[in-house]
Amino acid sequence: MFVWLFLVVFVLWTMPFWRKRYRMRKLASIIPGSDSELPVIGIAHTLVGDTEKIMYELQNLSYLSMQKEGTIRGWLGHILYFIMTDPVDLEMVLKTCLEKDDLHRFIRQVIGNGGIFAPVSIWRRRRKILVPAFSPKIVENFVPIFAEQSQKLVRQLETPSDKGKFSIWPFVSTYTLDSVCQTAMGVKINAQQNPDNPFLISMCRFLNLACQRIFHLWLQPDWLYKWFPQYKSHQECISIMHRFTDDVIDKKREEIELEKDSKTQVDREFDLGLYKNQTFLDLLIQLSGGDKGYTNQELREEVLTLTVAGTDTSAVCIGYTLQLLAKYPEIQDRVYEELCTVYDDDRMLVKEDFAKLKYLDRVVKESLRLFPPVPLIIRKVLQEITLPSGRRLPAGSGVVCSIWGVHRDPQHWGADAEEFDPDRFLPERFHLKHPCSYMPFSNGPRNCLGYQYALMSIKTALSTVLRHYEVVEDREDGPKPHIRVKLDIMMKAVDGYQVALRRRDKKPA
Repeated sequence: MFVWLFLVVFVLWTMPFWRKRYRMRKLASIIPGSDSELPVIGIAHTLVGDTEKIMYELQNLSYLSMQKEGTIRGWLGHILYFIMTDPVDLEMVLKTCLEKDDLHRFIRQVIGNGGIFAPVSIWRRRRKILVPAFSPKIVENFVPIFAEQSQKLVRQLETPSDKGKFSIWPFVSTYTLDSVCQTAMGVKINAQQNPDNPFLISMCRFLNLACQRIFHLWLQPDWLYKWFPQYKSHQECISIMHRFTDDVIDKKREEIELEKDSKTQVDREFDLGLYKNQTFLDLLIQLSGGDKGYTNQELREEVLTLTVAGTDTSAVCIGYTLQLLAKYPEIQDRVYEELCTVYDDDRMLVKEDFAKLKYLDRVVKESLRLFPPVPLIIRKVLQEITLPSGRRLPAGSGVVCSIWGVHRDPQHWGADAEEFDPDRFLPERFHLKHPCSYMPFSNGPRNCLGYQYALMSIKTALSTVLRHYEVVEDREDGPKPHIRVKLDIMMKAVDGYQVALRRRDKKPA
């Protein structure tokens, strides 16, 4: 009797689950899948191997999505995903499906609930605090820091420029890390003089490990991951990154208290400190409510998010752009000619220069189109939705928004979509019908707030380096650039951005 009662209760308890699964499978069957999809495991067997192979397979799925009117399905074990390249449908997904996919939990283990990866309930509150911190007037105050760090970058490149091809990644990543640490936390860590910086090494290693966990099902369960050799390195990276940011936050709290105690009565009444240059950490403490605002853990989460995102995205774009300019020297010549008209001496860049660097701006935009640092965004579908195309996405599924794919879709970019052509961003030519056809910094309510910051850092570094060096010895045979890429959360060049530099005979005059 007890056994039968147990079975009845079990069946009744699991009925909603199986009803939901039935609905999910029914809607999924309407949308085409990959020929490599297998029973039970779906496409999981294709996403094995190193991070280059994983990115290659995701590119193939993006191409297939283009061929199948913008959406295909892909089962990853029992989890259903849709790989999407239709900009109209993507716009709706990015506006309505705000919750990040559960796969982001592997990144949250170090970043926590920072703005990019936070659950919606936490993200909404923190977004309101972050928006004023990224206002153009505040971000412009950081340009002198970018300019100073870019001058250091040029000096650091003097030695390797005499030795033929070399990986420029350690140089550009330490430039961006120095810039981010100084602007986000007010800390000069001098990573450019010390490329073996533990924080940078730990950050790069952790992103690689997190990517492995996302695509390798056997590494996902926490209890099982502890038995793998990667686990020890994983924990060490988290410890180093947390310890560094915690120390910075503690010192900043002490600094603020000392400054508060030393203020005159006039300062207290009018808060004259508001008119001084402030770091993002200062602003986060102030805008969240000071002593009654963010806890140290919340500050760590936001600062780590800014540091990781700001360091890698900018460095990746600088690296790709330099490689592209080596492949197309005629385009590099046009950039240099523009620099010569803007700079009449060897001065540092100032914020007023950005408006004059119009061709460099187009080059950067085209680099971000072909090689977006974040090639994929994954969102959860909490409730069944009907897209503008008429497709229905079931509750419990996930959407892989392929930025890499939508940027290369000939339906929206023309037959030359795979070619490197900065002039496609000329005002008279750039007429996209859909905003999501170009979104290197995402789109919708959860788009990247730091895009202006990133573009300023990227353009400052490129303009400073290209005034002093010519990127040589890697001309591409055709208009379509070939760069082997891998997925370490960000999409990076397999070769570490190998370039050869030649010092310019004369400075712009």
